[in-house]
Amino acid sequence: MSQVATDTFNVQTLREDFPILSREVNGKPLVYLDNGASSQKPKMVVEAISNYYYGYHANVHRGVHTLSQEATDLFESARKKLANWFNIKHTHELIFTKGTTDAINLVASSFVERFVNKGDEIIVSQMEHHSNLVPWQIACKRHGAVLKVIPFAKDGSYLFSALEKAITPKTKLIAVNHVSNTLGTINPIEDIVALARKHNAKVLVDGAQSVPHMKIDLQALDVDFFATSSHKMYGPTGIGFLYGKEELLNEMPPYQGGGEMISSVDLYESQWADLPFKFEAGTPNIADAIGFGAAVDWMQSIDFEVAKKHEESLLHYATKKLSAIEGLTIYGTAEKKASVISFLLDGIHPYDVGTILDQLGIAVRTGHHCTETIMKFYGIPGTVRASFAFYNTHEEVDALVKGVERAKRMLS
Repeated sequence: MSQVATDTFNVQTLREDFPILSREVNGKPLVYLDNGASSQKPKMVVEAISNYYYGYHANVHRGVHTLSQEATDLFESARKKLANWFNIKHTHELIFTKGTTDAINLVASSFVERFVNKGDEIIVSQMEHHSNLVPWQIACKRHGAVLKVIPFAKDGSYLFSALEKAITPKTKLIAVNHVSNTLGTINPIEDIVALARKHNAKVLVDGAQSVPHMKIDLQALDVDFFATSSHKMYGPTGIGFLYGKEELLNEMPPYQGGGEMISSVDLYESQWADLPFKFEAGTPNIADAIGFGAAVDWMQSIDFEVAKKHEESLLHYATKKLSAIEGLTIYGTAEKKASVISFLLDGIHPYDVGTILDQLGIAVRTGHHCTETIMKFYGIPGTVRASFAFYNTHEEVDALVKGVERAKRMLS
């Protein structure tokens, strides 16, 4: 397990937890800068999943045999680890989902069905990921509600003044990302929650991009819903969770029907199980929930605040180096940012830059990053996005900068 000094960050020791970082791509050392799409996984996460399948696999809950009880203990232990890490008051307020998208769709289905009527309003911003925009479009059309979209500032900042103008007594929900996956902007969640409370509106936060970079206290944040994914924070794909306040979840109808989510079934009517199982129909993703718990174990094994400072230093260093390249524009320059940099070279398509970087072993993301509305705001086809994690190094930033300079020379 990694040991991180309190005064300096031993990134090389930490990197030993991630075997994939030692491989080569196209004959070059891998420089993995696509963490905003999905982070790499430490050995203890992979081993936790393997150990479950090798030694404990059985279906969870209700089984009287030993394997089922052991699997259930591991599964529910993961839920408790997550609840503790995010400081969730009641463990049953944490609903396992397939990920952030699934969690948001759950709220867009169940909350809207219970609390939103024709003419009511839901507010989103123009910087939302498609997963925090499309579900609300569908829900509003289905229920006759009004979807309001507020713009963002040119530097990528959240326009709180626009929210103040948009919110009315008919506003039922404000949906906002904690951190923009494209711009890196850290949004003012505390201010948004305070404003929502004055208007009796609820707040849903898309936390997919904040959980790898921040230690989040959901009781202190006081949001009504928080959705996130494991694979963004060093855990496996296909698993995430929805946090919801108990009183809201109890009022909301089930999102899906089937096994596990019922307390009793008759031919024409059924009774729902208590939380969290009311929203967890069918056999859950047991192995990856356990892996999710192991990802929390790994994050607890490092000095999180020191690792966070290291990541922030990467952002500042990379911003300075890339900004010095003539003809390069960075999109998203808000004062409060996470470690994401989206950029374009004048007259060069982002896909072409990404292709050349890949030949140098450098993995970045190119395109619209599931935020077409951001690209339309700036009038651009997409960007090259470099996103950093705790295991990245300043030397990797140097490799990125040299790669971009090479792409510019080749493509200009």
